[in-house]
Amino acid sequence: MKGNKKTVMAVAALALAAALMLGLWYFTRPQSQAGEKTIVVQVAHGDQSTKDFTCQTGAETLGEVLLEEKLVQGVEGPTGLFVTVVDGEEAQDSLRQWWCVTKDGEMLDTGVSSTPIADGDHFELTMSTY
Repeated sequence: MKGNKKTVMAVAALALAAALMLGLWYFTRPQSQAGEKTIVVQVAHGDQSTKDFTCQTGAETLGEVLLEEKLVQGVEGPTGLFVTVVDGEEAQDSLRQWWCVTKDGEMLDTGVSSTPIADGDHFELTMSTY
């Protein structure tokens, strides 16, 4: 009986910890800004040239804006849009290329489909190799 009681208490404590972590994530997750906003997307091509795109939108996520502006193409997957083409330049698997997406030079914790945007945000799409 004592072993059973300890197991039940451990499971209850684990469930409580999981609920607290979920609540913490929910209240601290990035929020998008409603209404019209202006963001800048800088594209760094494989030839080292860069091009800035100023986008005015009512969208809530980066992926929505990039698709609205026809700036990217990609493949929809279980975690959202996987970007394969930016500003007409396609990442080549044979060259081990991919498009790295950053915000103010920092890697994102989310994919483009779930990255919220706010007025004044600056994102970078950089052709990278692995």
